[in-house]
Amino acid sequence: MSFISENVKRILKEIPDGVEVVAAAKTRTADEILEAIEAGISKIGENYVQEAEKVYEFIGKKAQWHFIGHLQSNKVKQIVPITDMIETVDSTKIAQRIDKYAKFNDKIMPILIEVNSGREAQKNGVMPEDVITLVKEIAVFPNISVQGLMTMGPFTGDPEDARPYFVETRKIFQALKKEHIPNIEMKYLSMGMSNSYEVAIEEGANIIRIGTKLFGPRACKYEG
Repeated sequence: MSFISENVKRILKEIPDGVEVVAAAKTRTADEILEAIEAGISKIGENYVQEAEKVYEFIGKKAQWHFIGHLQSNKVKQIVPITDMIETVDSTKIAQRIDKYAKFNDKIMPILIEVNSGREAQKNGVMPEDVITLVKEIAVFPNISVQGLMTMGPFTGDPEDARPYFVETRKIFQALKKEHIPNIEMKYLSMGMSNSYEVAIEEGANIIRIGTKLFGPRACKYEG
């Protein structure tokens, strides 16, 4: 059994029922991704449109594809046809573009709203106090299905440092459920990466995005 297969099987065994793993595949080869899929991973997360297109061409529908990086308006046309969920929507403008190309591709595009829970100026995501307003604005788009929230939180060495940001995002998630906004289904809370997924699960995450714990260290230094 390969290193990747062992990691996948261990993590899938460790996590509770109802928690889904998105394998964060930034910079990974198609062969590495296939190993993870064959070991039991069903969802692959890509950060870059060009990388996503390349590995999708090789792997196709053997897995579901989540876009987990910052999505630029001029890349929406390329990413909508090949992804099953976009986790990083943070503005009405980008949602409008997704809706346009989802309609063109005759699909309803599941999305998550990215919350900048750490209020970090250098990061993308909507500020926590603006999430409900944004969700209400996006709810009018017929070819988008808002299905939950995603957050990263500040990256530190101690997983416990992320807990307050996961707690805040969960509270917004719960508040949105109570709003009963038409065309909105709060199903998914995507929080936690390789160093923080255990804390994220404790705080309600049912999607975790794991890269290095599955694939090993990257050649370049990235969070994940």
